[in-house]
Formats: sequence, structure tokens, C-alpha cells
Amino acid sequence: MSQPLSDQTIALVKATVPALEAHGLDIVHEMYSRMFQNPDIRDLFNQSHHGDVGSQPRALTGAILAYASNIENLAALAPAVERIAQKHVGLQILPEHYPHVADALLGAIKAVLGDAATDEILAAWGEAYWFLANILIAREERIYTDQKHTTGGWNGWRDFRIEDIVHESSVIKSFILRPVDGGPVMRHKPGQYLFHLGRIQRRDLPDFGQAGRPWPGIGLASRRSEEGNNIEGGRPRRRVLPGRAQRKSNHSSFWRRRPDPNGRHA
Repeated sequence: MSQPLSDQTIALVKATVPALEAHGLDIVHEMYSRMFQNPDIRDLFNQSHHGDVGSQPRALTGAILAYASNIENLAALAPAVERIAQKHVGLQILPEHYPHVADALLGAIKAVLGDAATDEILAAWGEAYWFLANILIAREERIYTDQKHTTGGWNGWRDFRIEDIVHESSVIKSFILRPVDGGPVMRHKPGQYLFHLGRIQRRDLPDFGQAGRPWPGIGLASRRSEEGNNIEGGRPRRRVLPGRAQRKSNHSSFWRRRPDPNGRHA
């Protein structure tokens, strides 16, 4: 259980809001640059979402600014915290990963803000980071436990094979996935998604939306075609991680790709 933030920490973090509004994106880019020097940390992230035009740095910048702006009213951030925890579980984020992020964040704040990032400011942000991190770690532990003990659930990678491809329309294809071990698959929930690892015809696998599960032991994933993606060939095995994400529509949400430690992306 995290100790409540001190009044001094709350005041100091809120005082950094103008600096975050002006330099937050630079801080986040610097933070990721530091984190990605560690290959084990880098491989937890889909690199196509990073870089100058990537969506993830902007999303994290907004999240950090929202946290600082609501530091005295964290109940307002509860839905966002839950989404982050669910995504972390899908990525297999573990407690030992959090110190790497803390070091990178505090180092980035100092590098970008310079003398304005006083020892007091850095100490306040360190306390604020670990307050939120401990909340996430506790919630993620509960999700991992529930997932492990749910019928058809699992933690870590699980091998699936593409059993069939259904052309739903000229731009949408559905992929019938069956676990190689022949076991059951937990019933999906609105907003549930899977991280997957694999390559077909030397191309990175695209993102998928979960459309449903027509019968026990089968997963159904759908995606909209994009120019340059060809995933027709063969019925290869795929490895997937369970997780959840914010619902994108009434019946589906997106599965994200997880990098392979060997340099591939899936």
C-alpha cells in the first residue's frame, strides 16, 4: 500500500505543470531514448509507435501532464490507471521493470529542464512516480493472478495456429486461431486484446481486433486490410499474450504487436 503523497510533493509536482506543457514531449522523447539503451526494455515496446511521428510519446506526455494536474485528486485518473495496468499485463510488464523507467524519467527531467529541475523537484517527482508505480504493481499482480486461475487463461506466451481465414468484406479479414496445446481459451471481455509474435512472408504481422470467440478453444481476430500487408500465406503458429485494452467499438478492440528479442516484430 503506497503512503499518501506529502503536501510538499503535491505542491512541487503541480508547480511543474507549466514546464510540462512547454517541454513535456521533449522530456518523454529523452526518457524513451534512455530506456531503449537497454535491449530488454526496448523489446517490450512496439518501435513503430515511437520516433518523431509515433503516437506513444504524445500519449505518454498527455498522461504525465494529466497526472501532475490531478496529483491531489487521483480518483479522477482511476479509469486511465486501470487501462494502463491492463496494457502492462498484456506486455508482461513486471515489478523489476519499474526502476528502469524511474531512472529514465528523472534523468530526462534533469536533462531537458536543466537547472530548473532542482533536487527538490526531482525528489518530488521520484516520490510521485513510485506512488503511482506501486498502485500499478499491486493492480497488475491481481490481474496476473486472476488470469492464471481463469478457465482457459494463461500468463506469458502461448502458441496458437491460424486455422482459417475468412474474408468478411473487401477490406476486413477474420483469422480463426486455435491453441496448439488443444486447451480451452478464456472468454473474452469487451476491450480484450492479445499481444502476438510472429512473421509471415517476411512481413511484420499487422494489428488485429478481437471480434469474438465462436466456440470453446477458438479465437477469432479481425483486421482491416492496409496497403502492403500480405498475410495470406500458410497457417503458421503464432504466439500470443493475454491482455485488455480500451474498447474501440461495440464489439472489437485492437491487438498490439510485441517485439521479438531476435529483432523481429509481431
